[in-house]
Amino acid sequence: MNPELPLTPPVIRPRRLRTTPALRRMVAETSVEPRQLVLPLFVREGLREPQPISSMPGVVQHTRDSLLKAVTEAAEAGIGGVMLFGVPETKDAVGSGAVDPGGILNLAIFDVVAEVGDALTVMADLCLDEFTDHGHCGVLTPDGRVDNDRTLAVYADMALAQAHAGVDMVGPSGMMDGQVRVIREALDGGGHTDVSILAYSAKYASAFFGPFREAVDSSLEGDRRTYQQDPANALEGVREALLDVAEGADLVMVKPALAYLDVLRRVRDAVDVPVAAYNISGEYAMVEAAAAHGWIDRESAILETLTSIRRAGADVILTYWATEAARLLG
Repeated sequence: MNPELPLTPPVIRPRRLRTTPALRRMVAETSVEPRQLVLPLFVREGLREPQPISSMPGVVQHTRDSLLKAVTEAAEAGIGGVMLFGVPETKDAVGSGAVDPGGILNLAIFDVVAEVGDALTVMADLCLDEFTDHGHCGVLTPDGRVDNDRTLAVYADMALAQAHAGVDMVGPSGMMDGQVRVIREALDGGGHTDVSILAYSAKYASAFFGPFREAVDSSLEGDRRTYQQDPANALEGVREALLDVAEGADLVMVKPALAYLDVLRRVRDAVDVPVAAYNISGEYAMVEAAAAHGWIDRESAILETLTSIRRAGADVILTYWATEAARLLG
């Protein structure tokens, strides 16, 4: 080479690393693994057969028997866990069914632990909204406001009921101030120091919860904006997560996922515990509806959705596609 000739800058070709499926797989920056997925499941008291949820095609309210089939399939697919929600036959103002050892959710926990407890992390929603006749996440004051501190006392009892049923992890989702501290103290005081807490830390008052209301037969009138977070606020989500970690949360969660990927990234950067994200009912329903019309490729959209949530920082993803996605990832 003549040293006097100017060097020609090389042509940079990033496309070389996209040439073959094997090469793309080798250099992929983000992966989704079945072990990172958690399947939310609904079990309804009094059902004789599974009941489809019209706004969530492919998702059902389970009987106690069909629930066991679903968790067995989930375990065989290799996912990380299940999150159980109970739908009682009767409700009251204080959510009595949530603390009843014979209530549908506590019975479901016992059933699932006995069936697949060695293969899956068994989690349960810790909130009163499914059990109250007014549909709010706590007990109410005479003038109809959610009473934060009275609700905490019920959450403590609910945590103990779930722990007695054998739950591995409780998921306080009511967005009451101080809920993680009170639940941790109750669990430790009751001898359940090994039961962990997945705190719904940054849970937003989202329009995308709509189909979930059908799934749990919600009695809610109005909204939950006085205790769930304002969708406009990101820093507040980080603050809530940091408070929950300080109170003893073992994992923290951002919910919903897709409209709050920026919050998920900020929370992941701020905390030193695993971070979960909930790919919620409305997000699920949008993909299913578009796919049903032939507007998008369903399986590709599922995997792209889950990858985006992982890429934003989630260590764990709660998704109604968990078992199916695990097989697609196979």
